[in-house]
Amino acid sequence: MKERLNLDERLAAAAMNGMTTAVWAEVQPDKVAIYDPDGRTRTFGELNANANRIVRLLRQNGLQAGDAVALVCSNRAEFVEVVAATLRAGFRITPVNWHLTADEVAYIVNDCEAKAVFCEARIATCGPAVAQCPNVVVKLAIGGEIPGFLPYDEALAPLDGADIDDAVLGNAMMYTSGTTGRPKGVYRAQPVVALQALYSMRGYDHETSVQLCAGPAYHAAPLAFDVRAAMGAGCPLVFIDKWDSELVLKTIAERKVTHLHLVPIMFQRLLALPQEVKDRYDVSSVQYIVHGAAPCPPEVKLAMIEWFGPVLSEYYAGSEGGAGFTISSEEWLKKPGSVGKRPALLGSKILDEQGEECPTGVPGTIYHQLPPGGGFTYYKDEAKTQANRVGDYFTMGDVGYFDEDGYLFLTGRNAETIISGGVNIYPQEIDNELIKHDAVADSSTVGVPHDEWGEQVKAVILLKPGYQPSEELSQEILAFARANLPAFKVPRSIDFVTDLPRSEAGKIQRNKVRAPYWEGRKRQI
Repeated sequence: MKERLNLDERLAAAAMNGMTTAVWAEVQPDKVAIYDPDGRTRTFGELNANANRIVRLLRQNGLQAGDAVALVCSNRAEFVEVVAATLRAGFRITPVNWHLTADEVAYIVNDCEAKAVFCEARIATCGPAVAQCPNVVVKLAIGGEIPGFLPYDEALAPLDGADIDDAVLGNAMMYTSGTTGRPKGVYRAQPVVALQALYSMRGYDHETSVQLCAGPAYHAAPLAFDVRAAMGAGCPLVFIDKWDSELVLKTIAERKVTHLHLVPIMFQRLLALPQEVKDRYDVSSVQYIVHGAAPCPPEVKLAMIEWFGPVLSEYYAGSEGGAGFTISSEEWLKKPGSVGKRPALLGSKILDEQGEECPTGVPGTIYHQLPPGGGFTYYKDEAKTQANRVGDYFTMGDVGYFDEDGYLFLTGRNAETIISGGVNIYPQEIDNELIKHDAVADSSTVGVPHDEWGEQVKAVILLKPGYQPSEELSQEILAFARANLPAFKVPRSIDFVTDLPRSEAGKIQRNKVRAPYWEGRKRQI
């Protein structure tokens, strides 16, 4: 017990200057820290040594605490090494979505003012993107060659891997998904210190826990709940390169995965597997599935709880942060559809279009209280920063309501609200019902032009395998909707599609679903 207390104290102190990984490297140097998709591994000792080498390399090239580093890399060990390095050297890291175009990558690298970039060779956009970034002074290529870049392994090999003795806690600046206009950096003047106590609260044990990262590590949620959690808790991190439902189950069974972060579309794809495939894999090792990023239809979440047990923990937040809504499986079963109770520490309120607080049960824009000191700003965009503020509260554009017990229910986003005949209709509520129909794999309800009402409700539906689009099925789904929704929320029509556009976080991009219906017309909202 005394040794455990001593370790906890050392970890808590190390979290203050970004050296948590160094503590784990001392405690368990030969334990595997990362399992890569291609079978490669990194021990905690190797991970920590490379983090120190990266710091020395960047310092040799003139980088100082506060300078920015961009990382364009898939799920692999080098991603974690760069994160570990920036955490201990005071650098500000921006992981970049490597699915973006070269121009989009270049915009983020330039906008975040990166002086160093780490790029994976297999990502074809990296070379052309960085060629547009004149302020980058250090360029490293991971896993292959990129003309004009230093090879990662060769550049690090001659450098000292011993712990640096002047660690400074680093920062991160994530970029919003940019559904309207260019993405913006979410900037915090002060780095966020990871609370070590959270890991024990989530059931981590460095001797037995195994973390799975099945989503893109460059996204805020997998970075926090998978990568940073494994680094802080001292447990192995198993990377999957690309979503494969059966591979996820196989990995859980073979690696005895205990912790993982998923999003609702991943739930749906796992649930859609044939029963004989699901029965093939033992998932009893799973102790904690954290999920968020997109609203989860209650029917889907209930099916996951029935399969995995009451191990799901939901959060509601964004890149900007949030008031800290969370809800356990047990609590959710009493309040199906909720994302948690009003937090005690930071306030949260629902405001109408006039800025007045909405009564219980009435949807409005959700506002979260900023922490002391102001929280965040959108990097180099004061106008956008102020546009989402009301006093010391900010909004991410989400719409929802509190029930009589103070539990929050999400109904959509302001930009997604359908206004038909002057009445606000929240599409997520409709989707949550439509997905209960046996034929519906997923749904994205949108508002389409209507000469009299302004907008009319249309459901754009993805069918489950084995079902074919037909007028008969359309009428059956509409009848199902009429039996479960108020008349004004029932879709007036249905379109069937073979795919629905999604962000890297798994959210349906409702604006892209809606756009074709509004071509040549101006949406009045």
